[in-house]
Amino acid sequence: STHPKGLRRGRDTGLHYDRYLREVIDFLEKDQHFREKLHNTDMEDIKQGKLAKELDFVSHHVRTKLDELKRQEVNRLRTLIKAKQDLEGGNDIAVDHQALLKQFEHLNHMNPHTFEVEDLDRLIKSATKDLENYDKERHEDFKKYEMMKEHDRQEHLKTLDEGERKKEEEHYEEMRKKHADHPKVNHPGSQNQLKEVWEEADGLDPDDFDPKTFFNLHDTNGDGFFDEQELEALFTKELEKIYDPTNEEDDMVEMEEERLRMREHVMNEVDSNKDRLVSMDEFLVATKKKEFLEPDSWETLEQNQAYTDEEMKEFEEHLAQQEQDLSQRADDLQKQRDELQRQQEQLNAQKIELQQVRSEAALLTKARTTLCVFRPSLGKSLHDQDRDNKLNMRGICKSVAVQCDQLCNRLLSTLTTKVSFQKSSSTA
Repeated sequence: STHPKGLRRGRDTGLHYDRYLREVIDFLEKDQHFREKLHNTDMEDIKQGKLAKELDFVSHHVRTKLDELKRQEVNRLRTLIKAKQDLEGGNDIAVDHQALLKQFEHLNHMNPHTFEVEDLDRLIKSATKDLENYDKERHEDFKKYEMMKEHDRQEHLKTLDEGERKKEEEHYEEMRKKHADHPKVNHPGSQNQLKEVWEEADGLDPDDFDPKTFFNLHDTNGDGFFDEQELEALFTKELEKIYDPTNEEDDMVEMEEERLRMREHVMNEVDSNKDRLVSMDEFLVATKKKEFLEPDSWETLEQNQAYTDEEMKEFEEHLAQQEQDLSQRADDLQKQRDELQRQQEQLNAQKIELQQVRSEAALLTKARTTLCVFRPSLGKSLHDQDRDNKLNMRGICKSVAVQCDQLCNRLLSTLTTKVSFQKSSSTA
């Protein structure tokens, strides 16, 4: 195959720009000139960018559509990066600008409007490189999954008393042995393995096994190649010997890792031009090799621990550091919360004092108004009433005046206290 690393049809590559990649390839293949060049160009020439130069000769309609696809992809990436920056910046986490820029490696973002030769060249090279690393990243993810599973198991054991811990360990060993007790697994891609598929999945006589017929039966889209999905489908019968989703001892995440290992192994053995596809010729050549007829035994996952003791130690240290960082972050947040609570209490106290000042000021105003109204009538009363009444009225007047003085002094004291409190708060 001459397609860039097996990018034929609509199979999801798992890359973050998969949709863009698919749409570009689909539209380029609609151009007759480009399609012919694609099928007649050697894989190494494609990697070196020779195919990308043919973009200048595709039809105007295709170029216009590619321009539109690129603009959509640039907008998608900008939205994605903006969201990441908002999220990370809002959490006081340093933004990894290198990781963000890597999102744009598959296109020329300096020209966000038109799809040029450089864009196709970048897309092919990025997809080739990223797909080569994709399986490696999946293996790393699986390793972390297994280490986390073991970490959680050990942490759970720490919460148990001696009797419960012993019982739990015995159950764990029982499940481990039960999982390992399964029928023999054939070497992936060997004659025995393919014959079982021929017999059990295809319902054919194993004595009539024919590699060419087998290939045509399992080339499900009829394009003359086994892609990764078609290859992985061949291992289902083998995986069913080891894994059953209804069994407690069987982990379906491990099953997918085993499937990946099998596919990688066959690809390494059979895919001679390393394009992530197995052609009919490559398949037939492989069936004539000694390894096809007399393969080595296949070691399953339970015979190959996913991580070393040193890797587990480093993983535990990393988790401990993460826990410490989270604890420190929690402490900082609690301190911020306490400080905000203290400030809120101060604000509430200031509000109460302000309300008191306003109430006392209102009383003072009312008292003064009463006194001003009362004094003129008081003067007339002193001439018209007897001595006792005069003394009573003077007493009332004096009492009101004293109350006014007390209110004034209290108001002055409150205002002085408030100013002092504000100064001390500002200093703090």
